[in-house]
Amino acid sequence: MLTKASLKNLLITLMLLANLSAKAVENYPYRSDYLWVTVPNHADWLYKTGEQATVEVQFYKYGIPRNGIVEYGIAGDLMADDTTGKAELKNGRCTIKMGTARKPCFRDLRLRLKLDGTTYEHHVKVGFSPEQIRPYTQQPKDFRLFWDEALKEAAKYPLKYIKEPCPEYTTDKTDCYLIKLELNRQHQSLYGYLMIPKQAKPGSCPVVLTPPGAGVKRIKDPGSREYYQEKGVIRFITEIHGMDPRMPESVFEDIRAAFDGRVKGYLYQGIDNRDHYYMKHVYTGLVRCIDLLTSLPEWDGRNVITQGGSQGGALALIAAALDERVNLCVANHPALSDMAAAAEEGRTHGYPHFSKAEGFLTEAHLQTLPYYDVVCFAPYIKAKTYMTWGFNDNTCPPTTSYAVWNLLSCEKESLVTPVNEHWTSEATNRQQLDWILANLKK
Repeated sequence: MLTKASLKNLLITLMLLANLSAKAVENYPYRSDYLWVTVPNHADWLYKTGEQATVEVQFYKYGIPRNGIVEYGIAGDLMADDTTGKAELKNGRCTIKMGTARKPCFRDLRLRLKLDGTTYEHHVKVGFSPEQIRPYTQQPKDFRLFWDEALKEAAKYPLKYIKEPCPEYTTDKTDCYLIKLELNRQHQSLYGYLMIPKQAKPGSCPVVLTPPGAGVKRIKDPGSREYYQEKGVIRFITEIHGMDPRMPESVFEDIRAAFDGRVKGYLYQGIDNRDHYYMKHVYTGLVRCIDLLTSLPEWDGRNVITQGGSQGGALALIAAALDERVNLCVANHPALSDMAAAAEEGRTHGYPHFSKAEGFLTEAHLQTLPYYDVVCFAPYIKAKTYMTWGFNDNTCPPTTSYAVWNLLSCEKESLVTPVNEHWTSEATNRQQLDWILANLKK
């Protein structure tokens, strides 16, 4: 069990090591000259319903403890504040009582300090019996039939793709190819970088499918995790929109603007009807990606792994549910989870955060969403699954990660990292490969 002092040191170390971009919404902006430290009185940040949560708050600027008045709000996960107050920092410290919760949930303590003409903000979430969290979204009676029929229809189209050498990502350890994979008779496609260990022998390599996080954007850093190829693993790193990643960034900007400038714009398209929703061909396309990977002569014939974060984490889980060839699944803070939960007052809903306030949760949309929600796929996953998520995540909140985790009936392991927002450290990313290698079929 971590002591309060050791937990504080751990938080500081994580903050210093994490290579975060400088965004005001983050708890720990990169190269910041100030530091918040929040230490719940339970070292794992978890409580049983009915237990009282208390948080020690510390604030430092230039490493020096500062005094001042902290204004705070307390709320449910992604909810508006239901409690507000003030606390005085003395020698940089104060203690705030967060109270308790009657039902399984997360509570968020939001902090604000005005100092030297600048306002500093921070937040910390704690959980109350999260192992009992259940989703709002319920599986439709014909859910499995719907997807069996969709996959049957998609399978009628033969495996067709274009494979081009990609010298900019080819190294002494990796042969890289750019793939354009056709998905269906409507000529929808996706692109991906196929990363194969140099001089891989036939029948020697596990294969990993890595679908992308949300957005209309180029494939991010396909050569950044070469340690997969160093360990003899093939990776296929994809996008989902059929957009050539070699296009200029200005073209991506124009296309994003065509989606109303919203990252989640495509997630609105066709949602009036479950058969016309944008993500239908994406989900069936995951199986077509696995068809490609298992057709490679270098595939070992045994191991198919899906791996991703956020939207990619959702797609990794969905692929594992749709395709029994997947024997290992790795997912970080999955998006697309309990998406319609905002239809019930006081419910925490997952990315892309459809809401009643936008007038979006219409009856037609509420009928479509469950067919595409991770919580409905989770019970069908047979692959051994490794999930990781943080508590301070406001993009894919911990409530929805637990909603998925609690429904998994497969063999499963987790790495819960309370301090994390919507990111994982490079050490965690490397640890995922270690887990994959330790769990391969021999």
